[in-house]
Amino acid sequence: MNLQLELQRVVACEHVPGVMQFQAWVEAALEGRLEQAELVVRIVDRDESRQLNREYRGKDRPTNVLSFPFEAPDVVESDLLGDLVICAPVVEDEAREQQKPLEAHWAHLLVHGVLHLLGFDHINEEEAETMESLEVEILATLGFPDPYQSEREL
Repeated sequence: MNLQLELQRVVACEHVPGVMQFQAWVEAALEGRLEQAELVVRIVDRDESRQLNREYRGKDRPTNVLSFPFEAPDVVESDLLGDLVICAPVVEDEAREQQKPLEAHWAHLLVHGVLHLLGFDHINEEEAETMESLEVEILATLGFPDPYQSEREL
C-alpha cells in the first residue's frame, strides 16, 4: 500500500494518536480496496467541527467525524481520497460515555471515515449493516473489539 497521509492537528489535545497509528488504521481500511491513496486527516476542536457540520450537513452541533470525498474531474488522475475532519473533544467524550477504550474509538472513527471516502454509507438499514460489518472486520484485524457490541446487546 502506497499511502500519503497528511495529519493536521489544529487543537491542543494530549490524547490524539500519532501519525503512525493513523497511517496503520487507514492502511487497514484500504487493504484490498486501493493500492495508492492520498488523504488528509484534520484534528479539530468543537467550534470548527460545529461550523463544518452546520455548513455541510445542516446540523448545528459538533460531530465526531466528517468525511469530504474528493471527486476529480474525469480528465484529472488523482489518488486523493479526500479529507477527514475529526473532533478530538467529541471523540474523547463519546469514548468515556460509551465506556470504550479511547484508542479503539479513534481507530473506529478513522476506519468509519475512510469507508465513507470510499463510497460506503449508512443511510438505510442495508447499507448500515454492510458498512458496520466492514468496520468490525477491519477493526478486528487491528486487534480492536466490535464497536457495535453494546448496541447489539440491547
